[in-house]
Amino acid sequence: MQISDVLRVKDGTVVTVSPDSDVRHMLAVLAEHQIGAVVVSRDGRSVDGIASERDVVRALAERGAAVLDERVTAIHTAEVHVVALDAHLETLMRLMTDRRIRHVPVVADGALRGIVSIGDVVKNRIDELESERAALTNYISGSR
Repeated sequence: MQISDVLRVKDGTVVTVSPDSDVRHMLAVLAEHQIGAVVVSRDGRSVDGIASERDVVRALAERGAAVLDERVTAIHTAEVHVVALDAHLETLMRLMTDRRIRHVPVVADGALRGIVSIGDVVKNRIDELESERAALTNYISGSR
């Protein structure tokens, strides 16, 4: 299965924040969209970074509540691991596991096309297992 197959069942909207946004605004965006990370992008198409709830927690532990008024670029990850639309899901799972990351932007032709979360990967895997179980049940019971 390819990443494009995973994105096909998603909304397709990628939530971004400007590099000039402060952390407080980023948290409001995360809460509004009920998501765990946002792509930092100056134009909504480029991937300038990624910022997550984990980044906020780490920064709060290090610098205290003043971090809420800092720019998101003070806490974001600038070297973002991305995948292509035609990448295989197994490649993404290995990347997430090896790098201990939960959100990976999807890029095609240099432009942001989506984002895949660990939740998306788990949902996909559960769907596959349920489909396999149904096929086996049908095979065993003799129905087609």
